[in-house]
Amino acid sequence: MNPVDVLLETNLPLRLFSRGKVRDIYDLDDKLLIITTDRISAFDCVLPNGIPNKGKILNLISNYWFDFTEDIIKNHMISTDIKKFPEELQRYSKILEGRSMLVKKAKRIDIECVVRGYLAGSGWREYKKNGSICGIKLPNGLVESEKLPEPIFTPAIKAFSGHDENISEKRVSDLIGNELTCRLKEKSLQIYKKAYKHAEKRGIIIADTKFEFGLIDEKLILIDELLTPDSSRFWSVDDYKKGGSQESFDKQFVRDYLENIGWDKKPPAPELPIDVVRKTSEKYLELYKRITGKNICSIQ
Repeated sequence: MNPVDVLLETNLPLRLFSRGKVRDIYDLDDKLLIITTDRISAFDCVLPNGIPNKGKILNLISNYWFDFTEDIIKNHMISTDIKKFPEELQRYSKILEGRSMLVKKAKRIDIECVVRGYLAGSGWREYKKNGSICGIKLPNGLVESEKLPEPIFTPAIKAFSGHDENISEKRVSDLIGNELTCRLKEKSLQIYKKAYKHAEKRGIIIADTKFEFGLIDEKLILIDELLTPDSSRFWSVDDYKKGGSQESFDKQFVRDYLENIGWDKKPPAPELPIDVVRKTSEKYLELYKRITGKNICSIQ
């Protein structure tokens, strides 16, 4: 695959703030430059080959949702237009175009703010075991992928293994205080409900998602990514049927492939075949078009 089509590393001569599984973040003193690469991870391992256009799609979808939810809460985004970036960044326009975001630097709150509208993933596993999720008792007899009576706030923290660990709202209060916990819950549910209604009209179900928040001068803002296929579970309204797993507009296709070939989920991860890469890219592209209503070719 042509390396021009897939960006896996940035390595800009700037001060690196952090490098995650997908994003490279550079420190610009009072601001951060977030570059979303085409890297893809599964089971806590970054795969050797990326997904064409994935970084651009994630970046543009976050941008779309940040604008859409700004009436609920302010966010860290300054601009995705590289013409408005500091002059010293202009020379990197080929790398930054379409996949970068200039943001305000905030003090991150180390809580994953998860909202679930349906029983899936770790929420489904916890429900089968306890009849509840994060201490929230749910009705008996629910089945996998069933819609919950109301969306629920089910926070998580990063465990030592790197996986998210579901925790109770009370434990969040013990960690960051009751007032801030209530604000996180309120804003998370408001964002989810507004986004859910919009997506449903476009034929998409947002089964669950996670948000991250930060503080600037003690004011709560939304940070990181927002309602992307990497942070959310998106299903098709037309194909939805409760009682089993659903086909997702995300990297579940990659996970399924890796499960089927019997990979032991330990590094190094295997390289993805071309057809898996292509189909995964198509899923991200289709989601972008459905959510935003914009033509696919507009991001290429």
